[in-house]
Amino acid sequence: MDHEAILAALRDNRYEARYFQTKEEAAAYLNETLDGAEIGFGDSGTIAAMGLAKSLAAHNTVTDPSQYPDIRDFVAVGKKCLTTEYFLTSVNAMTESGILVNMDGTGNRVAGSLFGHKKVFFVVGRNKICPTLEDAVYRVRNVAAPRNAQRFGKKTPCAVKGDKCYDCKSPERICNGLVIHYKKMSNMEMEVILIDEDLGL
Repeated sequence: MDHEAILAALRDNRYEARYFQTKEEAAAYLNETLDGAEIGFGDSGTIAAMGLAKSLAAHNTVTDPSQYPDIRDFVAVGKKCLTTEYFLTSVNAMTESGILVNMDGTGNRVAGSLFGHKKVFFVVGRNKICPTLEDAVYRVRNVAAPRNAQRFGKKTPCAVKGDKCYDCKSPERICNGLVIHYKKMSNMEMEVILIDEDLGL
């Protein structure tokens, strides 16, 4: 991973961008940066692997929908996350040119990344980096989505077979909305935290 080139591309796309070698270093930075704040999470294996829910909650007010398995509670908490001061999430894929790509089933994660916060942080492991937008969309649909469907115990064809997207019509489908961030959204701060480790799906 040529992290200097990726950071330059992200900054050219108007994002703040920082690089860390380890998830522990990135977690320490976020804990130093966010203090006494109201923080919402988008469902993220990367953030879970970093233990941010626990560490940030020690000195911030944290709202995390992933802690509520019942869909009614999840939706209610997800709505609350849309109005927090800060929002933390990851991406399913990111191009070397600094384009961020996310797929969502319920919509809370992509909605939170688009509008309404003082600042959004995208926390991204090196395994999410793809050469082109076409490669990134392929990764989202054929790598990240099947693994996430399996993680949630879905009965979709991709989860059962575990190999690729079948563009299914299952009511349990998690690939309902694709968002591509070509550039930073206007009127909101956005920062990409790039970590030189494989994190999330």
